[in-house]
Amino acid sequence: MRVLTVNPGSSSLKVSLLDHDDTVLRRVDLAAGAGAREGELFEAALDRMPVPDAVGVRVVHGGRDFRAPVVVDEEVVKRLYDLIELAPLHQPLSLYAIGEVRRALPDVPAVACFDTAFHATLPEAAATYALPVEWRERYGLRRYGFHGLSHAYAARRTAQLLGTGAIGLRLVVCHLGSGASLAAIADGRSIDTTMGFTPLEGLVMGTRAGSIDPGIPLWLIRTGVPSGEVADAMEHRSGLRGLAGTGDMREIQARVDQGDDVALAALDVYHHRLRACAAAMTASLGGLDALAFTGGVGEHDAAVRARLAADLAFLGVTVDPERNRAARTDTEITRAGAAVRTFVITAREDLEIAHGVRAALDPEREERS
Repeated sequence: MRVLTVNPGSSSLKVSLLDHDDTVLRRVDLAAGAGAREGELFEAALDRMPVPDAVGVRVVHGGRDFRAPVVVDEEVVKRLYDLIELAPLHQPLSLYAIGEVRRALPDVPAVACFDTAFHATLPEAAATYALPVEWRERYGLRRYGFHGLSHAYAARRTAQLLGTGAIGLRLVVCHLGSGASLAAIADGRSIDTTMGFTPLEGLVMGTRAGSIDPGIPLWLIRTGVPSGEVADAMEHRSGLRGLAGTGDMREIQARVDQGDDVALAALDVYHHRLRACAAAMTASLGGLDALAFTGGVGEHDAAVRARLAADLAFLGVTVDPERNRAARTDTEITRAGAAVRTFVITAREDLEIAHGVRAALDPEREERS
C-alpha cells in the first residue's frame, strides 16, 4: 500500500509519499502560515505526487472517541470540528489538510491518525483529574496526552536499537521542539505523559507556559483581562517567548553564549521543569532503562541533551560528550558504563502515520507484519 502522509504543524506542513516498504518516494516541506499561497503550494505538492493508495493525516486531538486511526467521512469531520477548542493551535490545520486532500483526491481513502491515540493506554490513576465527577463525565475531562505519533515511533525505534524488544523496557521519551512533552513507556505502552487535556500542560515550550497554577488564568479573568486574551497569551505569548522574547531555542542558546542574563534565566526555567518532569516520568515507571531524545530540539541541541543528562545523573544517566556532539540520526550517546542507555532518535511521524493508515484499512495485514 503506497501511503501519502500529511503532517500539519504550527510552523510547517510536511508531505511524504511512502512506498509499501516505507521507502520515501517523495517529500515536500512547506512553511505554514502563508495564507492563500499556502493552499496553492499544498495543491501543487499533491499534483507532483503519484496518486497514492491511501492518505494519512496527522490530527492532534481525538477526544474521548477516537482512540485509533479512523477512515475519514463527513461524520468524522464534524466530530473533529467539535474538538477545535481543545487544540486551537493545531486542530484547524489538520482539518484544513483533510479538506484539501479529500478535494484533490476524492477517490482515495483518507485516514485520520491521532496524536492522542498512543496515550489511550494510560491507567486511570494517570489519566484522571481530581475534578467533580459530573464535569469529568459530561465534558470528558481527563489526561489525553499528545505527540503520540512521535512517542510511539521513538519507543519502537529505541527498542530496535537496543535489540531487546519493548517487553520489559522502561523508557522515557523526550519529544522536545516548539511543542514539547515527555512520555513514560513501559512494555511499549504509554503509562504517563506530561501533556494533559490540552497541549498546554507540562513542559515549558516555545510559546506555551506548560503547567502553571490554574488559579492564575482564573485570577486574570476575574480582574478584567478578557478570557480570549488570556487564551491567546497561553498559546502564543508564553513559554520561552514570554521569558526571553523568542521561542527559538537556537537564538536563546546563542544569546546565552554571549552572556545574555535574560536568556540564561529562561534556559534555567526550561531545564528546571524538564528535569522535574523527567524524574516524575521515571517514578511512574519505577525505574529507568533508557532515555530517548526526539523532536527539533531533542535531535539537534546537544547542550539541552547534555544538561538534562547531568541533571539526571542520580538516576544513572550519563552521555559521552563526543558522541553527544556528533549525534545526527538514530544513534546511542551513552557514556561507557552508564546504567541508563541514552539515544537520539530522528522523528519519523510519517512512518507512524503510514502504519496507522495500513492498520485502519487492512488490519489483518498489519497484524501479520
